[in-house]
Amino acid sequence: MTWTTRLADPIDLPADVTQVTGTPLPLRAVLGMNDSSTPSRTTDTTTAAGPTGPRTPGRRTLLRSLALTAVIAGTTLSALPPTAVAASGTPETYTLTIRHLDRAGAATGGYSTHVTGISGPGAQEEAAPYDASGTVTVRLPKGRYLLDSTLSGPDPATGTDWVVQPRLDLNGDTTVTVDARTTSPVDVRPPESGARYLNSIGFVEVTHEGTTRSANILMGREGLRVAHLGPAAESGSVKEWFDTYWSGARSDYALGYTFTSDRALTGLVRHPAADELATVKIRGAAAEGTTGTGFLSVQPSAGPTVGLAQSLQLPATATVKVTPERGRWDVTFTGPAAPETPPNRYEANGIAVHAGATVTQTFDNAVFGPALDTTPGARPAGVRDGRTIALDIPLLADGDGHTPSAPRFRTATTTLHRDGVLIGTRQGEPGRAEFTTTPGKASYRLTASATRGDGTASAGSVTASWTFSSAATTGATALPLSIVRFAPDLALDGTAPAGTLLQVPVTVQGAAAGTGVRSLTVSMSADGGTTWTRVPVVDGKAGFRTPGPGKTVSLRAELTDTQGNTLTQTQRGAFRTR
Repeated sequence: MTWTTRLADPIDLPADVTQVTGTPLPLRAVLGMNDSSTPSRTTDTTTAAGPTGPRTPGRRTLLRSLALTAVIAGTTLSALPPTAVAASGTPETYTLTIRHLDRAGAATGGYSTHVTGISGPGAQEEAAPYDASGTVTVRLPKGRYLLDSTLSGPDPATGTDWVVQPRLDLNGDTTVTVDARTTSPVDVRPPESGARYLNSIGFVEVTHEGTTRSANILMGREGLRVAHLGPAAESGSVKEWFDTYWSGARSDYALGYTFTSDRALTGLVRHPAADELATVKIRGAAAEGTTGTGFLSVQPSAGPTVGLAQSLQLPATATVKVTPERGRWDVTFTGPAAPETPPNRYEANGIAVHAGATVTQTFDNAVFGPALDTTPGARPAGVRDGRTIALDIPLLADGDGHTPSAPRFRTATTTLHRDGVLIGTRQGEPGRAEFTTTPGKASYRLTASATRGDGTASAGSVTASWTFSSAATTGATALPLSIVRFAPDLALDGTAPAGTLLQVPVTVQGAAAGTGVRSLTVSMSADGGTTWTRVPVVDGKAGFRTPGPGKTVSLRAELTDTQGNTLTQTQRGAFRTR
């Protein structure tokens, strides 16, 4: 049985989240807030991302960091010590005075202001000065700074003002007035009138002389107003985006907009019509008795953001309407886990969307088998480096080709033969192994197999065996490995109707997809692989009639590419009939 689950309930933000400054901010967490307004600001030194493990999915981790360097509304920060008077060889410093006015034009102590150095002698400086009078001073080195300030009245229902000055050139004693009366509303809402606001984030990024700094504000209620302050910066040096998230009766909404300019935004109004939005449909399966609670998140691919997050009672389908203007989108799905085992997480990153169109992603469903990353520059499935042969292939990807973070398996074995002689056997994670061989050119057979299941799910197995010639290399060189993907249209319990003619899409990935396929045959078995029947493949689809109810279907592909490299891939218990 399948039903629709909406992403309706946000996740509570811990009350003790505090600001951390001077640290690159990976705002890639999924976060919901149901308190009143929750403004925050941060700095970002824009260092390059570190390497990730070869089999750890993608860039996002669900709830990867609740320390979003946020400032809870009403929290104030004491002023940093003023920089010492310039001595010989030290930077020249100036006094920066900041006045804060509320929406009535009166001085207010209800603010949180951050000043971040971008370039010049003050490039590494940060200050969060505060004085209850509403006027505060801080002494800083000469340079270009980013200033942002959040102002809140005594009643959270009146809203929050966020004023951003992307260009503050401190080349003498300077006074800045942050005035809430200059702000205009952020009014972004979906076409469904009864939709409930969940949360939002505003983010601004400023670049000058090769250095980028940023600031952000998180909101748990409506009522944000924003304004630019000060002179314009250089053309194209200010990038800003706003993401807002809503829960509706028909679907949920992730509305994001990006702007590049020489100024920060003063107000923002967007009321997209239904046909201006794209639909992302997410199906969470229970293919092998894995019913339970899964977890889903949806967020833009580019830039820091919060996102929609929701638990799903599997099998289930969720629908999210998104703005194509925000670019590509990421979906993360975490399946239920048995006790004392890590959850299995899948990621689908960089999903292209178009207004009026629907994109569907199905997670944790059959047919489980090998899958390759086909994006340009992706790491090869197999590599020869000198005398070392290494295999790194997701052997148990789901039916849509999503790579599991913790694949469910009982046994996994990889072997390597050289000219018919066994070089070695490795056991452990499916599709991962490394061998040392001899330098001369030889014929190799590399075989990887895994038995699916976690002790409670039904058994099935995957075996891929490749033959190829190889000799020692002077550097890492991709091995000519190929795989075949089977993608039947299955229900969310991993089943197909019994006794029906089924057309199964067949896709070749890897070396043969580039060099060409000399021959490809597909066979099916209805008795667990004891006997096999070759089936026709026409227009990229293998056609056959499914067996009676409650049976399993096994699939086999035998491929030879135009260079003579071969693959024999067998997937026993690939799916069941109902």
